[in-house]
Amino acid sequence: MSKKSEIFSEHDRAGQISIVRRLPGLSTILLVGVIVLFSENALAADATEASDPFAATVPEPSILDSMDRSRDYLSEKVVNYSKRIDEFFGDERYFQEHNHSVIQLDMNETMEAGGSRAFLYEGKAKIDLPAASKRFQFVLESNPEQKTAGEAKKDLPVTTQKQATPQNYAASVRYEKAEESLWHFSSEAGLKFQFPLDPFVRVRGSYAIPLGEWRLKMAETLFWFNTIGSGETTQFDIERVLSDPVLFRATSTATCLVLPQTCDLRQDFSIFHTLNERTALVYQASVIGINKPQLEETAYVLLMRYRYRLHKEWVFFEAIPQLNFPRTDDFNLNAVLLLRLEILFGASQ
Repeated sequence: MSKKSEIFSEHDRAGQISIVRRLPGLSTILLVGVIVLFSENALAADATEASDPFAATVPEPSILDSMDRSRDYLSEKVVNYSKRIDEFFGDERYFQEHNHSVIQLDMNETMEAGGSRAFLYEGKAKIDLPAASKRFQFVLESNPEQKTAGEAKKDLPVTTQKQATPQNYAASVRYEKAEESLWHFSSEAGLKFQFPLDPFVRVRGSYAIPLGEWRLKMAETLFWFNTIGSGETTQFDIERVLSDPVLFRATSTATCLVLPQTCDLRQDFSIFHTLNERTALVYQASVIGINKPQLEETAYVLLMRYRYRLHKEWVFFEAIPQLNFPRTDDFNLNAVLLLRLEILFGASQ
């Protein structure tokens, strides 16, 4: 240190002593305490930086961490229960996103007031192709346009025109890729068995977002059929477990064709109630509509769906009483009973 610096240092210390002597006793004690405290903090900080200048600060546990764990638990609970419900009911969501081979056969009978009856049997199968890393599957199904045009139409009754067989059958090869309970992607190309052969292409993707006690799931399907042209189906599901045996789900579906530029719309509110390992109920209220020639509702539907597992994991019986209020009948009440016997292979995998 230079001589000039030493002179300045001594001068500064003398000035500080002079100031302290002028202060009353209590002020002097407070001032000394502040100086000492500041010096200790500064020395501690310097020592920390000198020992490890790149040390990262570890945040203390907060209440948000426990909230994250609770959210993850609730989200997983919603996912697991929703998956079990779709599997038990043989829902179209289950068929589309189940990673193993599935065979589903439905025999439907509709009974309306006045004795009108209609019968329809349908089927579909998705079979893993060997030596294809479980990514490629062979798909057989009836009425592929109807299944593509909305996943929520299974509960609609068969038309009163008696129809013992589906209108058409189709076969396709599907490629699938998925991450369990998060996202799913599939694309396929196939042919409808008619003369001349009718080709079609479908691409579908879905993604699920956990929202604490709720789960939002979005699904988008793009399709092209030689008979009806190109279009898309958009579906949103938001669901929550109300209690251990009860799940609430709201489903919004829109299916739009390019030509003609029309959209079929549907909103469902459903409560799934599992009674025991063999029996479950669904209470559902639906609004069905179109967007052209103007946006309007075409029907209201109230239904209860009773499903009972008759035999092991693959034979099910359903009784679905419905109250329909169609615009074509000035929204008058039409009571319908839909009975279904379903054989579902693959649900136990």
